[in-house]
Amino acid sequence: MLAKWGITKHHSKHVLKPREHPKNPPNFSEKNNKERELSDADHRIIGQQLDLFSINEQVGVGLVLWHPKGTIIRNQIRDFWEKEHLKNGYQLVCTPHIAREQLWKTSGHLDYYRQNMYLLTKDGENYVVKPMNCPFHIQIYKTKPRSYKELPIRYAEWGTVYRYERSGTLHGLMRVRGFTQDDAHIFCTTQQVENEILKLLDFTEHLLQKFGFKKYHAILSTRDPEHPEKYMGSEHKWKLAQKALATALKKKKIAYTEIPGEAVFYGPKIDLNIVDAADREWQCTTIQFDFNLPKRFNTRYVAADGKEHEVVMIHRALLGAIERFFAILIEHTHGNLPAWLAPTQVTVLPVSTDYAPYAEKIHNELLANGVRSELDTSTATMSYRIRQAETQKIPYMAICGKREAETNKISVRKHGTGSIGTLTVGELVQKINEPP
Repeated sequence: MLAKWGITKHHSKHVLKPREHPKNPPNFSEKNNKERELSDADHRIIGQQLDLFSINEQVGVGLVLWHPKGTIIRNQIRDFWEKEHLKNGYQLVCTPHIAREQLWKTSGHLDYYRQNMYLLTKDGENYVVKPMNCPFHIQIYKTKPRSYKELPIRYAEWGTVYRYERSGTLHGLMRVRGFTQDDAHIFCTTQQVENEILKLLDFTEHLLQKFGFKKYHAILSTRDPEHPEKYMGSEHKWKLAQKALATALKKKKIAYTEIPGEAVFYGPKIDLNIVDAADREWQCTTIQFDFNLPKRFNTRYVAADGKEHEVVMIHRALLGAIERFFAILIEHTHGNLPAWLAPTQVTVLPVSTDYAPYAEKIHNELLANGVRSELDTSTATMSYRIRQAETQKIPYMAICGKREAETNKISVRKHGTGSIGTLTVGELVQKINEPP
C-alpha cells in the first residue's frame, strides 16, 4: 500500500538529505538529528494522510498522479506564479511535450544528455519527449526579426518535462521522471544583463517569502580557470557574465560562496538554496547564463547600429521543479498550509441535524465568496468531527448551532489554535483573504 505513494519498505522511514554542494560539504551531525525528529513530516506520509498525490507502479515509477486536493494546491501555486510574472513583465507561453529529433541535435542535448532522454519513432520519423523547454522558447523568439527596442523579452512557462532517472534514485516528489518547471528565458542585450539579474533576485525573494521561506544561501558557480576547454564561449564572455552575476549579488548585499569549476558548460550560474524550518538546505532557484544555445540556433537581434548581434540568454527557474518544491513546502509546514494554499479552507459543522439547513446556508455563502468550503453533516459527534478537521489540517472550522442561527453568525475555530470567537461570514472571508 505504501508503494502507491512512492514509499517502499526499504526507505519508508528515510528522509532525503538535502542537496548539498559537493565541494562545500557541511557538518550534518546536528542536521541529521533534526531530520530524524521530523520523520513524521516526510512529504510522502503527509501526502498519503491528506490525499494529495500518489505514485503508481502501473502508471510508472517517478510519474506523479495529482489527486483533487493536491491539484488545488498545485493550481494555487501556479495561479499566484502566473499573476506575479505578468506583473513583472513576462509573457506566458505554452509548448509541446515532444519535438523532432533534429531540434535536440541542434541544441546539443542529444550529444550531452541522450542517456536521460526518452526517444520514440513514429511513421519513420524520430521524436524526443522534451527534457528541457529552452529550445521551444528560442523558436518562439525567432518567429520574426527582433529589434533592440523590444528587448528584454521574457518568456515564462509551467513546462512539463521528462527525464530518465535511475529507479534507485527516485524518491517521492523529490526526484521523479516527469515534472513541471517554473521555467523562463530572458532574451536581452549585454548592457541589460546586470539589471535583469537584480530584478530576478528581487523577484525570487518576493516569491519565496510568500511561501514562508525567509532564509537562503547563495552560490556562484564559475568556470574552472585551469580547464577552459571544458566550457563553451570565449574567455571575454565568461568574465563578463561572471562579473555581472557577482556584481548583482554584491549590490543586493547577498553573501555568497563562489565555487570555481561548478559552472555548467554553457555559462556561470547563481543558485539560491532555501533553508527550511528544520534548518535543512535545499537547492531551489537557479539563474544561468547560456552562451551555447543562442549561438547554436543563431539567435540574434538588430541593434541601434543596424547590425545583427547575438542575443544574451538567461535561463531561470525560481521555484525549480514544482514537484520538488511542493515536497519541500509540505515538509517545511508539516502540511499546515496557509489558508490561501489549503485545498479546503473551511469546514462547516452543524451542531446537530436541526441546524443542518443553517450550516448549508453558511456553506453556500462561503462558496459564493470564493472560499473553498466543505459541509460536514455526518452523524459523528462534534468532538470527533473537530478532531477530523484538525487531522486534515483545515485552517478554519465554522460551527453552526442555535445561538449562531439566531444571530446569523458562526463560531470559528482555527487549526492549531482553537476558538477565535463568533464572526460573520464576511469577517471570516476577510481573515481567509489576509495576506500571509
